[in-house]
Amino acid sequence: MHMGLVDLSVILLGFLIVVLASGVWIAVGLGLVGLLAMVLTTSVPVGQVLATSVWSASASWTLAALPLFIWMGEILFRTRLSEEMFRGLSPWLQWLPGRLVHVNVIGCGIFAAVSGSSAATCATIGKIALPELDKRGYDKSLSLGSLAGSGTLGLLIPPSIPMVVYAVTANVSVLQVFLGGFLPGLLVMALYSGYIIGWSLLYPNRIPPRDPPMAFGAKLKQSTKLVPCLLLILAVFLSLVLGFATATECAAWGVAGSLILAWWSGTLTRKTFVESVMSTTRLTCMIMLILAGAAYCTAAMAYTGIPAALAEWVKGQHLTPGMLALYLSIMYIILGCLIDGISMIVLTMVVVLPMIQQAGLDLVWFGVYLVIHVEMAQITPPVGFNLFVLQSMSGRDTWTVARAAFPFFLLLLAAVFIITEYPQIVMVLPHLVFPQG
Repeated sequence: MHMGLVDLSVILLGFLIVVLASGVWIAVGLGLVGLLAMVLTTSVPVGQVLATSVWSASASWTLAALPLFIWMGEILFRTRLSEEMFRGLSPWLQWLPGRLVHVNVIGCGIFAAVSGSSAATCATIGKIALPELDKRGYDKSLSLGSLAGSGTLGLLIPPSIPMVVYAVTANVSVLQVFLGGFLPGLLVMALYSGYIIGWSLLYPNRIPPRDPPMAFGAKLKQSTKLVPCLLLILAVFLSLVLGFATATECAAWGVAGSLILAWWSGTLTRKTFVESVMSTTRLTCMIMLILAGAAYCTAAMAYTGIPAALAEWVKGQHLTPGMLALYLSIMYIILGCLIDGISMIVLTMVVVLPMIQQAGLDLVWFGVYLVIHVEMAQITPPVGFNLFVLQSMSGRDTWTVARAAFPFFLLLLAAVFIITEYPQIVMVLPHLVFPQG
């Protein structure tokens, strides 16, 4: 890299750190970095670039899916789905080592398929599962850790809010990124359940005895209330895979289905409807503001030449894709301890994307790889959001919850290694649905 670019990079990075450390919103911080970059490198009118970059980032049909997927999760968060999930799944899991702890994994996996939020997934399943597992005498650490880890599935199993943000930022198909997340999501669920089984076999005395046997017909009757939710998941999944609808259209149908489910369960009131709309509006505005700041920063960085120079540097280092993925993993794990997942994505895309393209890594694969690191950020202190959710629900301090979640952090790290070694796990569904993709 040219010495001038090195100096400029250091100045901009230092300025960003100072701005963020001062407590300024990340969106505003990104905008200020972009402004400084333009002032130092070009005489192009700043206002013109700001207007065009923010508009082009915001006026996207794909982004219409974002508030809809958020709203779908907010509606279902206010239903009795968590109670029905525990009652419907528990009779079928008694035979597995670990028994009802698996409800955390499977319940979060099911709710993740109708909610793009990790915190909503964790809170929805946790508000019933934690008290029930405590009452039955299950190990507290295993219950908390499995719920913290499984809650992150809300980000990996579509529909996923970070996946939409990544797709818009990286200019790739949100549908392909969604499809790429299905099999890794199942892989993570299998790793979690495998760990719970192994732990239970090692410590059989810390797992309470199974509930009294239940007739097959009684099991089915207890699970019937899960059928509408499973039908909604199936409808959204099939319409995506078979190409009947775009991601945005699926989101619209998902919202309609969620409203019907809430009405059917008797939880759709004027109060819950307004609460869900307002919560969706707040979260959408926050994400859109971050995307606007990132778009301006990206446009400004193009004038500096730093992203192109970094890509050339990566090319000159002759790094294998695996080595680059390893270095990026270290960076994202450190970042995940400091900032939230959405900010982590938009903050790094401007410099990471050219490096990824230069290394020959598929952008759809990288989206799933990145989202798994965002999952890790949800359970790493001091800013892991799932840790805060479980702290308030369990009464334990954040570090106790973090220690309980640590084995599941390592399992997410194992999932990153597996999809790096076997990228076809991510790419098989996108290639199946989009043979030319």
